[in-house]
Amino acid sequence: MADLHLAVDRSAGGLAGQIARELRESIRSGRLVRGARLPASRDLARDLGLSRGVVVEAYEQLVAEGFLEARVGAGTRVAAGPVGRPQEGRSGDPGTTYYGYRPTSPDLTAFPRQAWLAAIRHVLATLPGDFLDYGDPGGVPELREELAGYLRRVRAADADAGQVVIVTGVAQGLSLVVRALAEAGGRVALAVEEPTSPRQLPLLRRAGADLAGVPVDAEGIDVAALARTGARAVLLTPAHHYPTGVVLSPRRRADLIAWAAETGAILLEDDYDAEFRFDRDPVGCLQGLAPDRVVLAGSVSKSLAPGLRLGWLVAPPDIAQSVRRARGELDLGSPVIDQYALARFIRTGGYDRHLRRMRREYRRRRDALVRALAEHLPALKVHGISAGLHLYAELPGGWDEPRVAEAARACGLTVDPVSSALVIGFARLPEHRIAEAVRDLGVMIDRQNVWT
Repeated sequence: MADLHLAVDRSAGGLAGQIARELRESIRSGRLVRGARLPASRDLARDLGLSRGVVVEAYEQLVAEGFLEARVGAGTRVAAGPVGRPQEGRSGDPGTTYYGYRPTSPDLTAFPRQAWLAAIRHVLATLPGDFLDYGDPGGVPELREELAGYLRRVRAADADAGQVVIVTGVAQGLSLVVRALAEAGGRVALAVEEPTSPRQLPLLRRAGADLAGVPVDAEGIDVAALARTGARAVLLTPAHHYPTGVVLSPRRRADLIAWAAETGAILLEDDYDAEFRFDRDPVGCLQGLAPDRVVLAGSVSKSLAPGLRLGWLVAPPDIAQSVRRARGELDLGSPVIDQYALARFIRTGGYDRHLRRMRREYRRRRDALVRALAEHLPALKVHGISAGLHLYAELPGGWDEPRVAEAARACGLTVDPVSSALVIGFARLPEHRIAEAVRDLGVMIDRQNVWT
């Protein structure tokens, strides 16, 4: 049984949160190794001079986050999975970067394991042997049919199975589309929203894109500014802009489609979290308005789990064929069994049921975060809360966003600093933990120098 060194400041409040943070950091740093057994909650509470309920709450939080495992008769142990913090340049893996949790990451503990297992079992029990051979590099027909129907029904897409290409995720899909455009005419002048996620910019450049930033305002991307860039294509998030949460206005949608029709440009529509909406009517995808000019990219990375590596493109026929051919030349397509499992999961209604359940849960967590910020950090101006898995919090003038972001992470929040703002994810924290994390952040900001 592991003997623990935990520093607890009784005067600071939030004792369960302090214990959880200390244990979380011990696991991430490797001081607590996988499989290590923790003291019983009663024993640790006695050692710390605290009530057992405080320790129980901390353990439960870390179990929910996947850092700990609790089994009847076996006690509480550090999870066997990869919950530590992988290091850059570690031995045997030089120069790699851990991508890790992001503000847009879903709650992985909510993955529908039993329903997914049932789908896998059905596929393995019924799939003919020949179907386990190399499949169509563009995706198995059953999944492309199911996705086309789903996207027509839920996203108002103009889609049929022939336009759908299965990819490992939006990142690969966008990269392959840029490569297809580059093959047709050299490097691609690609406009991107500003601000945007910096994570996708290197892969776009590597695929053959020269990038130009276009500002986003309260109506979405500035189409007049876009036209001045001379871009041949634009990547945008019209249903829920990352990071600000702005929805592209009807007027801008019309202007954007008119610009594409006039110039022959391609719109790359990243539909990354459109399933999760809370305080607004559904917003149809751009692809449904201009299927000959729009490539719609989506995945199950937010709705189910990033590790499944299943995504799709809905593209004009020439681009769809180029991407299908590229997948055949690069990696021969996505795993066949997982594709059939997702097709069954959609067909039997399991996907819709999961989304409805998570939409309700994420709304509760969103509401808890908004209330906590209003109570403990009222100086922050919150935006982009009608949909998605994150919100956008503007910082007061003079605040140093990297320092505030570091303090927020220390309190258990998942954040990214943006110019004069924080992007804060709420999907991974249980509702009861959100208020405590924000309260702790307010205390830390009061105590530390977070001003430039």
